[in-house]
Amino acid sequence: MHVLLAEPPGPNLAPYIVAVFAVVLLRVGTRLRDPAPKVLLPLAAFVLFVCAWQVAADLARYELRDKEGNFLRMVEVFPAPWATLVGMREPFTDGTLLRYAVASLYRVAAGFVIAAGIGIPLGLWAGWHLRGFQAINPLIQALRPISPIAWIPIAILWFGVKDASAIFLIALSSFFPIVTGAMTAVRTIPVVYVRSAQNFGLTGSELFRRVVLPAAMPQIITALRFALGIAWMVIVAAEMIAVDSGLGYLVMDARNANYYDRVVGAMITIGIIGILLDLGMRRLELLDEVRWGFPSQREEVVEEAARPRLDAERERTETAVAR
Repeated sequence: MHVLLAEPPGPNLAPYIVAVFAVVLLRVGTRLRDPAPKVLLPLAAFVLFVCAWQVAADLARYELRDKEGNFLRMVEVFPAPWATLVGMREPFTDGTLLRYAVASLYRVAAGFVIAAGIGIPLGLWAGWHLRGFQAINPLIQALRPISPIAWIPIAILWFGVKDASAIFLIALSSFFPIVTGAMTAVRTIPVVYVRSAQNFGLTGSELFRRVVLPAAMPQIITALRFALGIAWMVIVAAEMIAVDSGLGYLVMDARNANYYDRVVGAMITIGIIGILLDLGMRRLELLDEVRWGFPSQREEVVEEAARPRLDAERERTETAVAR
């Protein structure tokens, strides 16, 4: 983006001023009680991020002069926040951004469901049966470190440049965290749970259904959350090569057209959707069947409410020591 100017512009002080107010807001937010910090602290962190982004964009631009040394214009190398918003207006209004986001979500959902449908039962079986664990664990540990990106040429060879390639990569990248998490969840169940159930006459499938599976579910939920994050990262890389639509394709297409404002805008869109996906997975932690395996809401509230008092006490102690 080129801006025609008669003279070089002076330093942009606005992001520094706004950053000072954000730091003050951050300081105030740490001293308040819930629910105010849950709003003020993320807001202050977001404002600081935008200010740092603006400063980085200002530092990256340079002056363009003619042979006589006369100033011509400023060349923007990295898009600033406002330029990014302006650049994303067209793909947002014409529906391109929505179509590509839906395409990416469809591929992630399809691949993730396939991985969970295979990985959870296989992991539970291998975790519960020692011989099964001994049989498949070496193979899983050998394949797990291979980057999903390395499978892109094979995916294209098998499925072509279509949705099936991206779905295969998503299923593959999600499978290993899920199956490993399920195996670990079963194998780390306290023995006292199983023996207590056996004392009450539970055996076989009933023992597995009523004791083993509920005890393993919190760790399985954590594994699913971790796997979904990996899947969302992999889909972006896969769409840059293996398909011709989606947010990853939007990043690559914008780069080829030298629209770096859209590149950054697509990256921000990917991050926002990733946050929403993670929040959706965290909702599973509130289910009655698995809530016991995670910190309760009451404990978190008590901890957050007590933190300002602890910080104030620590500051008084540090002041007293300094004197």
